[in-house]
Amino acid sequence: MMITFKLRSLTFFIFIAFSIWCSSLLEPCNARKGGKQYWRQNKGALRKEQKGYGGNHHRHPAGPRVSTTPLRGDNYITPEETAAKLQKNSGGNSNVFNVLDYGAKGDGKADDTKAFEAAWAAACKVQASTINVPSGSVFLVKPISFSGPNCEANIVFQLDGKIIAPTSSVDWGSGLLQWLEFTKLKGISIKGKGVIDGQGSVWWSDSPTYNIPADQTYSSSQDTVIESDSGKMPSTKPTALRFYGSDGVSVTGITLQNSPQAHLKFDACTNVQVSDISISSPGDSPNTDGIHLQNSQDVVIFGTSIACGDDCISIQTGCSNIYVHNVNCGPGHGVSIGGLGKDNTRACVSNVTVRDVKMHNTLTGVRIKTWQGGSGSVQNIMFSNIQVSEVATPIMIDQFYCDKSKCQNETSAVAVSGVNYVNIQGTYTTKPVHFACSDSVPCTGVSLDTIQLKSVDEGKQLYDPFCWEAYGELKTSTVPEIDCLKKGKPYSSSTGAQSGSSDSC
Repeated sequence: MMITFKLRSLTFFIFIAFSIWCSSLLEPCNARKGGKQYWRQNKGALRKEQKGYGGNHHRHPAGPRVSTTPLRGDNYITPEETAAKLQKNSGGNSNVFNVLDYGAKGDGKADDTKAFEAAWAAACKVQASTINVPSGSVFLVKPISFSGPNCEANIVFQLDGKIIAPTSSVDWGSGLLQWLEFTKLKGISIKGKGVIDGQGSVWWSDSPTYNIPADQTYSSSQDTVIESDSGKMPSTKPTALRFYGSDGVSVTGITLQNSPQAHLKFDACTNVQVSDISISSPGDSPNTDGIHLQNSQDVVIFGTSIACGDDCISIQTGCSNIYVHNVNCGPGHGVSIGGLGKDNTRACVSNVTVRDVKMHNTLTGVRIKTWQGGSGSVQNIMFSNIQVSEVATPIMIDQFYCDKSKCQNETSAVAVSGVNYVNIQGTYTTKPVHFACSDSVPCTGVSLDTIQLKSVDEGKQLYDPFCWEAYGELKTSTVPEIDCLKKGKPYSSSTGAQSGSSDSC
């Protein structure tokens, strides 16, 4: 009996111990089973965090830890994360669009054109938006047009990096008139400390006036040799930066250099301000105007330094209410109105003031140039406080302008009237004053006040002041003496009346 009782008791205790042991084994197993069931029910909606999985699960009595982040791959970035990234890169502003966020590489080699286009497309949808071109990067951008008919107003192009033009002829086709163009915008600003580099030396090599061999072109600003990597460049050379048909345009702080042709052009624009910019290309780079104005009104240019191979500032037909002040010019061809009236066209320019300008080593100082055969007028012009140094001809009106070896004589001309020269001083290398006016449409209302011009050759005067059919008055004595200016107004022998006007504007 005793033996039987002991066996039964032992069996009972073994059974109890086995049950307890089994229970301890089933608990983590059921937990894992429940976890698997949970994930099956929520697959594609939830994902596991790495901690708590991947081995020794029975050591975590609290069970599995889960996350509510969607399961879409390790590299998936949610729209919220993308927005946060854009917000961070834009300094926390939702209206700032960084070109790097749209795929730009900024290494100076990869084509970043599509990234700029995408950033522009996004910015166009937001009023008062900013496109950020960050510092420390070089962006290779092919010819591009930033068009504005469907854009919101007041877009800012914050340029702190560097934009360079392609040097392969393949990217230019048979030739384009502009590289970077902004069209039909209401309120557009480009500002910053960045650079727009046209890498123009690959275009200049075919010019007889450019002194670098055609097979090895030189960029003076970069101290490097630039070569076209795909044949000869097209004969049509582009302007680096052009604004067309826009109102409320501002360009501030940036540098433009080495444009294939004109650096900065405004065509059919109103309310334009250019300030504190720098324009630079070699003095022998052909047709590289600094700033070119055409059919534009209410323009202010100040605080700017320009060195180029053509006119520092060129004012063409259709311009009025132009104010230029505190500008440094040279090398270059000075500040010019014209040429106007080419191919018998009608040209109109009025209300232009150029003052507080310094010119060094330029072909001319302040100049008006018109072609024979044109019509229209240039009127109400003021040149004042002009300091010249080693300028070939500081003061010039040329109604016989011709950029070819020979031009046909014409009787009609663009009329020039109401031109005032005040306080123009400094040195010249060829001729102090040159007034060559039309026989049929003479210059009228020309006034000279406080003119002090001396030859750089130790006071030796190379050529006397020249006047032809120029009418006006000397308000003060001049150095040198200018005694060729006619008084009064011209008289027409054919009509018996005073002449000096052409087709009015």
